[in-house]
Amino acid sequence: MFSNTKCECGHQNHVGTVLCESCGKPLTETGADDFAPLEMRYDGVARRSQKENPDLIDRVWNFFSSVKIAVWLIVLTLVAASVGTLYPQENVFRETLTYEELSQYYRENYGKAGEVYHALGLTHVYSSWWFVTLLVMIGTSLVICSLDRVLPLYRALSKQQIRKHLQFITRQQVVYAGPAPEDRDAWLERFGEQLKKRRYKVWRDGDALMAEKNRFSRWGPYINHIGLIIFLLAVLGRGVPAWNMDQYMYLDDGETEQIPGTNYYVKNEKFTVEFYKDSELPESLKGTLRPKLFNTEATLYECTESCDDPTKEPVLRAVETHNIQVNHPLSYHGLKLYQTDYSENQRLISVSPVIINKKTGEKYGPFYLPMRNPALTYDVGPYNLTLRDVFLDFGIDAQGRPMTKSRDPNAPAFVFRIKGPDLPETGETYIYFPNRVDKVRFSQDQLNKSVADKLDIRVDSMENVSFSNYTTTLNVRVDRAMPFVWVGASIFMIGVIMGLYWNHRRIWLRFDDGILSLGAHTNKNNYGLRTEVAAALNKAGLSVSEKSLDNRRKTD
Repeated sequence: MFSNTKCECGHQNHVGTVLCESCGKPLTETGADDFAPLEMRYDGVARRSQKENPDLIDRVWNFFSSVKIAVWLIVLTLVAASVGTLYPQENVFRETLTYEELSQYYRENYGKAGEVYHALGLTHVYSSWWFVTLLVMIGTSLVICSLDRVLPLYRALSKQQIRKHLQFITRQQVVYAGPAPEDRDAWLERFGEQLKKRRYKVWRDGDALMAEKNRFSRWGPYINHIGLIIFLLAVLGRGVPAWNMDQYMYLDDGETEQIPGTNYYVKNEKFTVEFYKDSELPESLKGTLRPKLFNTEATLYECTESCDDPTKEPVLRAVETHNIQVNHPLSYHGLKLYQTDYSENQRLISVSPVIINKKTGEKYGPFYLPMRNPALTYDVGPYNLTLRDVFLDFGIDAQGRPMTKSRDPNAPAFVFRIKGPDLPETGETYIYFPNRVDKVRFSQDQLNKSVADKLDIRVDSMENVSFSNYTTTLNVRVDRAMPFVWVGASIFMIGVIMGLYWNHRRIWLRFDDGILSLGAHTNKNNYGLRTEVAAALNKAGLSVSEKSLDNRRKTD
C-alpha cells in the first residue's frame, strides 16, 4: 500500500507513485537506503496493478499483469506442447478413422501407454480446448502486462523535467559531486558539446542540464509483445477452417475430384514414376526398385456454374496446370498441392455398362459410370436410373448391413432405383457390381432377385473399362495464417534487436551552492555509461576516474 501526498515541489502524484513525476524526489523510501541507487523502473510512475482497494476487474487485471503468472502459463504451454510430441497426433493420419479405430491403432502400436494417451485426448493436443485456452491466456497476459507498464513509462518519458530534485540525482547508478567550475555557462557548453558528440540530445534549464539518447530502445520489450501477440493470433487463426487446410487426396490417372471445402477441382492428367538404375545405386540396394522421381501432371479447375447443385454437372474452368513433384507443389491463390506418395495397382477407374431387357434382348447404352463422383441420375433408353448409394469397397457388417470397408474402389457397388418398362411405377432397387468377380462373390442376381429376370446391367467389352496403374497421393494445404506468423516473428526480432544493441541512457546535473551534482542512469550496461560520463567530464575539464562514479561501489 502507498500513502503518497503532494510532493514538496507542488506536484500532486497518483497513489502508488514511487518518484515524483515532476522533480523525481523519492516519495516512499527513508532511512538506511537514503543513498542507495533508486529503483528507476517506469521512472517510479504508478501502475494500475498497484491500485488500492481493487474491485473484481482490477483483480483480473492484476492476475494477468503478473510476470510470474505469465511465466507459469508459458511453462504449462511448453509442457503441454512437449507431451503432444510423445506419439503421433491424429492429424497425421491420411485415412478418416473412427474413435474406436484410433484407439485400436494407438493400442496396437504403442501398447497400454498409447491407449491411455488416446483416452486422455492427448492425440489432438494442439486443437484441444484447454491448449487453445492456454494460448488465449498467454495472449491476454501479454496485452495486459504491456498496457500496465508501457502507458506509465510513456507518460514518464514524454514529460521529463530538466531540473531534477537533488536527492534524485545523487541516488542514480552513476554520480559525481564536486566543486563547480568558475564559468558555469562556458563549462556547460563544453560538456554539452561532448555529450552531443556521443549522440546525446541535450536540454538546458538555466544551470540545470539533461541529456538523453536511445530512448526508442525502451520500447523493445513491448514491440516483442506485439510480435508475440500477432504470432499467437496467427496460430489461433489456423484453427479457422477457411484459414487452414491440411488433407490428402487420392487420384487415379485421368480422375477429376473436388477439393473438399473449396470451389476447386483437380485432375490427374497422368502420373509417371522414374526408378534408379542399378548403376546409380549402392551395392547394398542393387536389384531393388527405388523411385527417383514421381510426377503428377495436374490441372486445377475452378467451378463457375452449378457448383452446389447435385443434379447438374458443374461447369469447370481450368486455372492452373503444373507438374507436381516432391517439393514442387502446384500453387494457386494460397492453395498448394504437394506430391507426397503413390501406390502401384490395377484399379478400376470407370466403366460404360449397358442395360439389357432380358425379355426382348434389347440393349440400351452404354452410359459412363465413374467409380468416384458418379452422377446422381442417368437416362438410358427407356430406363431412368437414380443413384441411391455407393460402396467403393463393398462388405457386410456384423448386423448384416452393407458397408464400405475403405474409400478405395477395391470392390465397388452401386445401388440404383430403376424405372422403366415392366417395372413398378415407383421403380425397383438394383445393386450393380462392375467387377465380374464381385458379381459372383456377392451373388448379384440373388441380391436383385425381384428384378433379375427382367433386366441386367453389364459391360459388354473391355474397351468400355478404364483402369489405372498408379494412384497418386496429393497433400492439399491452405495456410493463410502463415504470412502473419512471419510478420509476428519479424516484429518480435525487431524488438529483440532494439533491446539488445541499444541502451537508454540519461544524464542530469545541477549546481547548488558552488557544488556540481551529476547523476546518470541506463537500463543496461552501467559500465558503458560510466565510461561515457567520465570521458565527457574529462574532456570538459574535470579530471575524474571511472570507478569513482560508481554509486553502487560507494554504498557497499
